[in-house]
Amino acid sequence: MKYWVSDRGGLVDLDAATVSILDHGFTVADGVFETLKVVDGMPFALTRHLDRLDRSADRIGLPIPSRDAVTEAVTATVRANHAAVGPLARLRITYTAGVGPLGSDRGESEPTLVVAMSGAHPWPESAAVITVPWPRNERSPLAGIKSTSYMENVLALAEAHRHGAGEALMPDTGGRLCEGTGSNVFVVIDGRLMTPTLETGCLPGVTRGLVLEWSNAQQVDIPVEALADADEVFLTSSTRDVQPVHRCDATSYAAPGPTTLAVQSEFRARAASILDP
Repeated sequence: MKYWVSDRGGLVDLDAATVSILDHGFTVADGVFETLKVVDGMPFALTRHLDRLDRSADRIGLPIPSRDAVTEAVTATVRANHAAVGPLARLRITYTAGVGPLGSDRGESEPTLVVAMSGAHPWPESAAVITVPWPRNERSPLAGIKSTSYMENVLALAEAHRHGAGEALMPDTGGRLCEGTGSNVFVVIDGRLMTPTLETGCLPGVTRGLVLEWSNAQQVDIPVEALADADEVFLTSSTRDVQPVHRCDATSYAAPGPTTLAVQSEFRARAASILDP
């Protein structure tokens, strides 16, 4: 496997794909990232992911990375690894503040860019999820940013696994349904397809945005308790696409229900149009 590491001069073998122990992304999680799927050697919705990377970097005060440089890094990484990883892969772009002091202040170093790729397997046809009591802080400066500060998600997902579930859903501080640890959530109640508003602090997911464009879904404030009354629930993310939920806590759903099935069908029909060669 070969990874792209900016301070190693580009593509390097795995054993040489290292960054400094003083990198602020390592010491204080000072960075942002994007994860996307690669289908038959073609990244999915790359432009949209790089647009979000730019927004995230800008919001945390990092210089916006060169679009040409990141695109070159992605292209080289995919070409170098496609034959080894197979037709479905996960690609991660990590962009950090670079080498810095052992504290919260940033240094004067150039940011670090890493692009890594690995093989992937399709997600299960449907998911079991749980709700966790730890809220997403919609007033946090990191709300809506794909930050490398991911410990809250790690702990919530571990809690889901302890309960035999594959994902954890979180409320915001006001009790509104927010998002999963690595997904956005949609619910169907009385035929109405809804997803939480960005005001809850949820990430503006790329797949979430596509579903909003390609369906009649509405962005609505949804009490987390409404999950118990929903007719259908599904998750979206850049690697799982549209994944039905068959159980949330003690509530079971049709998986997929008719609305979810229609959204899945439309997504599959249109997805090939935004594969980036």
